[in-house]
Amino acid sequence: MTSKAIRLELARQQAETTQTFPNWLALVSLFIGIVGISFAAIFIKLSESELSPYATIFNRLWISTASLGLVNGIQTIRRRCSSDRVEEQSAKNSESFTKYIWLFLGYGICFAAAQLFWAWSITQTSVAISTVLHNLTPLFTCLLAWLLFGKHFDNKFILGMAIALSGVFVIELEDLQVATGKVQGDLAAVISAILVAGYLLIVEKLRTKFTASKILFWGSAIATLATLPILWLTGDRLFPDSWQGWLFVIGLALVCQVIGQGLIVYSQNMLSSGFIAIAFLLDPVITSLQAWVIFSERLSISSWIAFAVVLAGIYFAQLSKSAVKEESS
Repeated sequence: MTSKAIRLELARQQAETTQTFPNWLALVSLFIGIVGISFAAIFIKLSESELSPYATIFNRLWISTASLGLVNGIQTIRRRCSSDRVEEQSAKNSESFTKYIWLFLGYGICFAAAQLFWAWSITQTSVAISTVLHNLTPLFTCLLAWLLFGKHFDNKFILGMAIALSGVFVIELEDLQVATGKVQGDLAAVISAILVAGYLLIVEKLRTKFTASKILFWGSAIATLATLPILWLTGDRLFPDSWQGWLFVIGLALVCQVIGQGLIVYSQNMLSSGFIAIAFLLDPVITSLQAWVIFSERLSISSWIAFAVVLAGIYFAQLSKSAVKEESS
């Protein structure tokens, strides 16, 4: 092999590595983020002795907004101290933010509404039915992406999604056999799945222009304001009474919202919202494992098989080109 051919081969390998590494970094970030949000059920369960689900969501949002605001403020101060072009860049950022304000509003309102509908559905129907219907998010995400943006998904991606969904249904099968529910609770769970699909698609658009921390800060701030009317109507207590209650809601905000959602938003710079919706199916798997470890809940052999099926479906979907975010999006 000539020296020119060797240089071309090395350049090709370097290009492949450069392209592949961000994808794997995004996948790792997504996985850690899903592990983070999977702790939400545990934190909510621990805090339910003091707060309603709606008040818990409100505390999750305002605490994460304050934390992210502090982080963004420190980053802004550092940039101003280290660059002479900050004023020009800040003007551009402000102009860009104003242009996309409707997307930020959509993200914050969809996120808050998804959480509230999900919490209400659990009070109106069985947890098993609500969970299964809520996990239809990948179907709605792909459907909305096709209807709104004309996005197409290849057969490998669709097959991986079908495999992962079947695994989730098997996980909930034992509970579904004895589950009973009301139509309004089932409908609320479906609406929450549609809203999750909506905010995933919105974040995919915002991620092309803004950092993950900025998107999450404004989304959390808008979602906080959106939950206040619900709390006013229900008359629920806003804040915990004990230090343990504060510990639970702070953990919910930092672990699930700042770290979990933050890493998921970060991964959307490289991964499509459709694939991220499929990866969300890991949430019930991880939650079941946490319940097994923390609360000593029994896991059947069929549950372990279902876990493997979900992982296989997600792995198969990530091999598809549809798992990677398109440059134009």
